[in-house]
Amino acid sequence: MAVPTYDQFIEPVLRFLATPQASEGVKASLVHEAAADALTLNDDQRQEILDSGQPIFRNRTGWAHDRLKRAGLSESAKRGYWRITEAGRAYIAQHPTPLPAAEVDRLANIFKTVESLRPRDAVPIEPQFIQVRDSGAGSLSPDDRLTQALAELREATASDLHESLLQVSPARFEVIVLDVLHQLGYGTSRTDLQRVGGTGDGGIDGVISLDKLGLEKVYVQAKRWQNTVGRPELQAFYGALAGQKAKRGIFMTTSGFTAQAVDFAKSVEGIVLIDGSRLVNLMMDYEVGVSSKAVKLPKIDADYFDE
Repeated sequence: MAVPTYDQFIEPVLRFLATPQASEGVKASLVHEAAADALTLNDDQRQEILDSGQPIFRNRTGWAHDRLKRAGLSESAKRGYWRITEAGRAYIAQHPTPLPAAEVDRLANIFKTVESLRPRDAVPIEPQFIQVRDSGAGSLSPDDRLTQALAELREATASDLHESLLQVSPARFEVIVLDVLHQLGYGTSRTDLQRVGGTGDGGIDGVISLDKLGLEKVYVQAKRWQNTVGRPELQAFYGALAGQKAKRGIFMTTSGFTAQAVDFAKSVEGIVLIDGSRLVNLMMDYEVGVSSKAVKLPKIDADYFDE
């Protein structure tokens, strides 16, 4: 018997997270097993694996939790720990078991773009590309379904990356920011990017030497914030740059920037803004804290058969 599809794991995961033993947060591995028990998976089903080597039931439990997070019903309390939210508790109280099939389908198809990581009062700092998502999978070609699946995987990874960034220490976030900038091509070697954040840092968290003699430098401010970065923070950073007699600065945050902050950055020279949405995209594109695997897609070579 095949392992149930991931939508069938949604309710067992949510119900278990609402139990007293899990209500304050519990290891994801315990949720995997509890969901498998609730669905009465046998040993053969629990031992089925993906090409990556991950048990299929664990993978589908993870996707169920991803959908619950997107609905605001659960969260990652810390790395490897899942927890129900207050909204999740209210949802459980309002929805006796079992959930109607239509409600499970709604939760299973919640899809948020990476732009949703940006706070409501923040504005985009680069052009937005809106992807149309067709839920009618039966009418899509295999190539279209593959494109849609890859986009969904990317969005899920972006969400997980953002959560991970919010859970690291401010010092670790500063190191990550410098790693990203190095992968973007700043500095001949990683040693050309130095973290200087800490007490008395003067508003500067990192310095990038663009040449061996250190004559050309870029100064970095890294804010691991959930609140939106406003104009006062940008003005303070600009003042810190002036104090260093610097011409270039990069302000990077896990959050976003207000319209006033973006306008200020445009009114002066040499400041580049990178918000949480752009940051996680850069981390995926340049594989910082992310790994990727190649997928081999067979396609016939028509020229091979020519006489």
